[in-house]
Parts: sequence; C-alpha cells; structure tokens
Amino acid sequence: MTTTRTLIRTALCAGLSAALAGCLSSTPHWDATFGDSVNQIKEMQTLNPQASANTDPVAGIDGKAAAAAQKSYTKSFTAPPAPTNNFTIGIGSSSGY
Repeated sequence: MTTTRTLIRTALCAGLSAALAGCLSSTPHWDATFGDSVNQIKEMQTLNPQASANTDPVAGIDGKAAAAAQKSYTKSFTAPPAPTNNFTIGIGSSSGY
C-alpha cells in the first residue's frame, strides 16, 4: 500500500514538474531585443531625422492667413456642420414626369 502511494505521488510530481516546465521562460535573446523592430520601422519612416535642427523659417503664408486658417480649423471641431440626410435626395424636386 505504501509503495503504491509513493509511486502515485512520484508520478504526480513528475507530471506536474513536466507541465510547469512548459511555463518556463527560455527566451533571453527575444527579451533582450524586444521592441527593436518597432524602433527600426519608425526610423525607416522618418524622412529627415535632423528636421528639428533646421532653423530656416517656412515661407509661403503670412501671419494673418495662418491665424485665420488655424481659427477656422479649430471652429470646425467646436461647431461641426449639421449632418445631411442621404435618404431625402431627390424628394420634393420636380422631375418633369
């Protein structure tokens, strides 16, 4: 009776150890390089990495026009235009029939 319990306990411990071994993290290389691919893709998508060092002002629009464009852009979010109903197109107009 004691040997049967010992064998069952040993088999249970061996099975549990084998099952828990699957949870062991054995990826030190992957952990060390985690995020490198994202950083590489971001660098590849950057057109000019030194753009912030450029102190040459942008030409082409004056201050008043830029301020008006900025105000119009901001206003478009505070008071968006009313949505139109697409199902009423053509209703109420004379078609000549």
